[in-house]
Amino acid sequence: MQAVLIRHPKVLLAPGLCYGRLDAEIAPGSPLPATIAALPGRVWTSPARRCRGIAGPGATADARLLELDFGAWEGKFWDDVPRESLDRWAADPLGFAPPGGESGAALLARVAAFHAMLVQRAEDCVVVSHGGPLKLLAALLRGAVPDLLAPAPAIGSVTHIGG
Repeated sequence: MQAVLIRHPKVLLAPGLCYGRLDAEIAPGSPLPATIAALPGRVWTSPARRCRGIAGPGATADARLLELDFGAWEGKFWDDVPRESLDRWAADPLGFAPPGGESGAALLARVAAFHAMLVQRAEDCVVVSHGGPLKLLAALLRGAVPDLLAPAPAIGSVTHIGG
């Protein structure tokens, strides 16, 4: 099975803004990946506009590919999130959830369920999603232990795994 993982391009939001579930359009002039239709396999996408906008009309939206829900932090600048809260999150990325948001364990469970479905299908695929889900999915596809604190793939990046 070959998987092509694509992170959405830059969004039309101010730099430094916390956004996970906050829906946003792709910024004008953002480079888009090569034609997704030319890539092998079924196209899966996060339901977020910034992913659906490049995945194409034939893509299958799957909520398991949504970014982490940052709850009350959504739409705030990272500099406005209390440092104590960020430190608690860094100390316990699996167990901590922003107020009204989602824990790292919940994100990992969603992505692991999606991964299990891909493995069961054993078909080439393209996945258009966000930094958090993609870094976890890439680790799972490579047989590595997912690390919530690992760097996310770059905005607009295309990663080929397997094949």
